[in-house]
Amino acid sequence: MATTVTAVAHRGDPYRARENTLPSIRSALERGADAVEIDVRVTRDGVPVLLHDATLKRLWGHDLRLDRLSHEELTELTGGGVPTLREALLAAGTHRLMIDLPGSTDDSVTRTVGVVHECEAGERAYYCAGSEAMLRVRAADSAAEIALTWTTLAPPRPVLLDAVRPRWLNYRFGLVDRELTDRLHRDGLLVSAWTADTKRTMRRLVQQGVDSITTNRVAALRGVLTGSSATGST
Repeated sequence: MATTVTAVAHRGDPYRARENTLPSIRSALERGADAVEIDVRVTRDGVPVLLHDATLKRLWGHDLRLDRLSHEELTELTGGGVPTLREALLAAGTHRLMIDLPGSTDDSVTRTVGVVHECEAGERAYYCAGSEAMLRVRAADSAAEIALTWTTLAPPRPVLLDAVRPRWLNYRFGLVDRELTDRLHRDGLLVSAWTADTKRTMRRLVQQGVDSITTNRVAALRGVLTGSSATGST
C-alpha cells in the first residue's frame, strides 16, 4: 500500500518513551515518522515547553499547574525531562513538528511562534488546534501553516476559513469518509485524521483519501503505508 500519506507521531512514540519528551521524539523519527505532533504550553516566565496537560500530575507526579511554575522550577521537578520547544525543534532535525496548542492565550501563542521564528523553523513547523488558538496563530504569523482541528461534520463557516486560512482540516478519525475528503480536496484543503491506532483504521483512512494520519503507533502506520506486515495484523 505505497502512499504519500504523511505519518505523524502523536506526542512522539508514547508506548516506548514518555510522551512529549526528547527520547519520544527521537524514537518516533527512528521508527519512520514524517512529522511529530507535540503539545506546547508556556511556563510562568514565558518559556514554551512540551506538555499536554495543564498540570504535571499525570506524567510527572506533581499536582502543580505548569503556568504557575518557572522554567527553572519545572526543570528541578522533572529532572530536566520536560523539553523546551527550542530543544524539540533541534531534536527533530530536518523533520516537521506539528505544534498543538492546548490552553492557548495570546501571550503563549506569541511566544511559541516567536521561538519557531528564532529557530528559523517556519518551513518545518505547523500548528494545530481549534479555531480560537488558530486565529491567534494567524494573528501572530501571516505565513504560518495551519491544521484547523474540527470536531463536527458541519463544515467551518466561510468567514472562519477566510480568517484562519488553514492548509489542513484536522478531524477525529471516526468522522472521515470519502465524501468528506473529496469535498475538502475540491475546496483546496488537505485532510488530516487523528488518532488512529489500529491497522484496520489506518488502512480505511488511506482508502478514504486522507493526506495525513496521526497515531500513537507510528511503526505500525509506517508498516501500513509501505505494505509491510512486520508490525502485526491489528
